[in-house]
Amino acid sequence: MAEVRALLDILFKGCVLLIAFLALVPVLHLTLAAIVNGGPVIASAGLKFFTEVPPPPGNRTYGILTSLIGTIELALLSTLVGVPISFMAAVLVVEFPHSRLGRIVRLLSRTLLELPTILIGMFVFTIIVVPLGSPSILAASIALALVMLPYVTTYIETALSSVPRTYREAGLALGMTKARVAFTIVVPIAVRGVVTGILVGLAKAMGETAPLLFTLGRARTSLNVDPLGPGDAIPLLIYDYAQAPYENLREVAWGATLVLITLFLLVYVLARLTIRGVRV
Repeated sequence: MAEVRALLDILFKGCVLLIAFLALVPVLHLTLAAIVNGGPVIASAGLKFFTEVPPPPGNRTYGILTSLIGTIELALLSTLVGVPISFMAAVLVVEFPHSRLGRIVRLLSRTLLELPTILIGMFVFTIIVVPLGSPSILAASIALALVMLPYVTTYIETALSSVPRTYREAGLALGMTKARVAFTIVVPIAVRGVVTGILVGLAKAMGETAPLLFTLGRARTSLNVDPLGPGDAIPLLIYDYAQAPYENLREVAWGATLVLITLFLLVYVLARLTIRGVRV
């Protein structure tokens, strides 16, 4: 009987490893394809790939300056807009779960999690781009903030929920209000989980294309940092250039893909390093 259980345990572990490997195959394939096709493009262009604007159709194969700066600007603005809302929503849901507002916020957060991002882009287009008369970095940042909001809220909610109830009871026993307990005791304990949620939401927003199609514009020939003006982003550049009939544009798309994957992996590694140090 013991031998049968050992055999079943080995088979179970083998199935789990096989399924995990199959799940990683698309990611590994995309990463390898980006390295094989984008690596030589970046190597041949050198620093010009990061300091030159995207090329017109022709023989040039560099660069992505406006898209790279636009991606960084979008990441910063969407974080500034989305993180405070996500943080307050998570605190409300965890610390006041039975309140009417807490239940509504939880429902809205779960709804946004399942909502196609293209609809978020159309929503922002309707309420911001149309009244302003043109796409803008601000509109795209708000769209990305809405995309990252449910992810950040869920991660922060999980981090706050993992704090033992005894800490909350100790604070209440000292005469502290529920809100003060949340912000001075619970949040500092769960700070690493909070940071992880922010990083995961940032990674999600950095790779989105659909919300940018109608909200950002395509300002690629000149650098623009005005939030009310149009901009560009690496995912949007990849979307356009990967379908272009010109070889040099497709090469830029491959190089930009490798840059985007590298940025995503850096954020992911930073998030994993943050999780490793979590202690309650």
